[in-house]
Amino acid sequence: MEHAISYERIPTHIFENSEQASKAVAQEMAALIRQKNSENKPTVLGMATGSSPKKVYQELIRMHKEEGLSFKNVITFNLDEYHPMEPDSVQSYVRFMKEQLFDHIDIPVTNYHLPDGTLPIEKIPEFCRDYEDKIEKLGGLDFHLLGIGRNGHIGFNEPGSLINSKTRLMTLDIHTKIDAAIDFGGLAKVPKKAITLGIDKIMQAKRIVLLAWGEHKADAVARSVEGPVTSDIPASYLQQHPNVRFILDETAAANLTRIKTPWLVDSVVWDRKMIKKAVTHLSLYLEKPVLKLTNKDYNENGLSDLLSLYGQAYEINIEVFNYLQHTITGWPGGKPNADDTHRPERAFPAKKKVIIFSPHPDDDIISMGGTFQRLHDQGHEVHVAYQTTGNIAVADDEALRFAEFVVDFNDQFESSNAKANRIYKDAVRFLKNKKDSELDIPAVREIKGLIRKGEAKNTCRFVGIKKENAHFLQMPFYETGTIRKKPLSEPDIQLIIDLIEEIQPHQIYAAGDLADPHGTHKVCLDAIMEAISRLKHREYMKNCWVWLYKGAWAEWDIDQIEMAVPMSPDQVFKKRMGIFKHQSQKDGVVFQGDDSREFWQRAEDRNRGTAQIYNRLGLAEYEAMEAFVRWKF
Repeated sequence: MEHAISYERIPTHIFENSEQASKAVAQEMAALIRQKNSENKPTVLGMATGSSPKKVYQELIRMHKEEGLSFKNVITFNLDEYHPMEPDSVQSYVRFMKEQLFDHIDIPVTNYHLPDGTLPIEKIPEFCRDYEDKIEKLGGLDFHLLGIGRNGHIGFNEPGSLINSKTRLMTLDIHTKIDAAIDFGGLAKVPKKAITLGIDKIMQAKRIVLLAWGEHKADAVARSVEGPVTSDIPASYLQQHPNVRFILDETAAANLTRIKTPWLVDSVVWDRKMIKKAVTHLSLYLEKPVLKLTNKDYNENGLSDLLSLYGQAYEINIEVFNYLQHTITGWPGGKPNADDTHRPERAFPAKKKVIIFSPHPDDDIISMGGTFQRLHDQGHEVHVAYQTTGNIAVADDEALRFAEFVVDFNDQFESSNAKANRIYKDAVRFLKNKKDSELDIPAVREIKGLIRKGEAKNTCRFVGIKKENAHFLQMPFYETGTIRKKPLSEPDIQLIIDLIEEIQPHQIYAAGDLADPHGTHKVCLDAIMEAISRLKHREYMKNCWVWLYKGAWAEWDIDQIEMAVPMSPDQVFKKRMGIFKHQSQKDGVVFQGDDSREFWQRAEDRNRGTAQIYNRLGLAEYEAMEAFVRWKF
């Protein structure tokens, strides 16, 4: 949908996924470089860091190696850098750019420029002036690649930054620090300040392309593109740039009017999905149950076209109410010997083989613990596949406690395993002397992985799952010891293929979180989808359904839900007890995010919230609900 949209004040292009979008942006950058090279002129680029531009840089590297794209005449200026920050630190943007781009292309070392995170405070103003002068002497930036923060920042120009702000040392907003905490191993370790290119200099770039991937960017994107120009959302200043475009994936575009309420923008095809979306939105917006909506409600809220198709609100209301009613089931594996015409799952076979894929060792119980328990209690053969070790999410003091226990245990009982003793004593020594940002040694990673494995086993015992039905895949992409993971590879995919081939399931449950396209949940989902695409021709896969759940952070929109499994107060409490088996993830976890609630609280609030929405729409009132969307492969 590329024609002008009245609600959008910045041109946007929505791609199906970030990979397609990244390739398109890389191609635009390459075309500019080739043009400038042919004119024997330098190409001056503004560069971004973070997860958003990674695939752009990967494509530029590919074009350099395979298509001869030369960067010898390219000059780059990076947006920002933390302060203080050593250039070889794991979190350094200098290191990031070298690893992600510069070390793999033919750009001269003298041609790339980044803010210096090692400067004394008193020297930063002069450095910033010189940084801008260098850009001006080159005639300004030909092209600037940007990302966007959840709070609407560009670079580290935080909310409150003025449109004429210069390159400077900036105090980081709390939301920015929270988002960065995952890279630094905790909020307390995130630098308080950063050097950032000013908005004034960004706005002087001849061409600006902003990238945004994932549903956690959707609100910032919508406010930047459709809202007023305000210092509260610095990216909104881009509305005043003559040559800018936002490049989005579908999830980042989710809150744009043309996506969220497309009937307000243009004519739509009124299929079942769109009708459900429109009517549930209307019901919640007006705070009226679906069955109480009137012709007047439809006419006054942009839905007169829908009304003209049906004639009466009553007919639409009944249809949508039935859609919603048919999503609710207490039999997630299908109800035996029942008419399944309007049920989310098949009645046959009555006893199904089920695989629950859990990206981390607690996602199964946090995200679908009630459904997990019900599948087991209703007699299905349930397997859980823990895709990664989750070791980086274990606090050092927790690992130290377990390591010291093993050392004390071996001493107490005079264990003769000298090698094991040595490994654990080395781990204890390392943890007691570990420096900030220092990577865990392999022994410590193993200990942290064992902690989480033990907790997952404990959860399975609690639910009633046999130990042989708990599968620990330890996908290799995850095992870097840092947040930055390796790309998905063939061994990762093969692990999934082998398990599916072994079990030949009737149901697969997988984490459908799309908040971060480069996050662990999304990579794990990509592996599952690739494995299924290779296996879908197998006879047993023709009778396999895939259900996607969300993690602890969010829920599917009501119009997307295709199966909702209600829980009683007792079932909610039992799920809480199951989550408690993951003691390393309680009482202040490593990656807390901006939500101070513990995982069990987030899960319960989310599940109760889903039940409340169903109730607001006029359905029966349940204590809580877990929701799923079917992926048809």
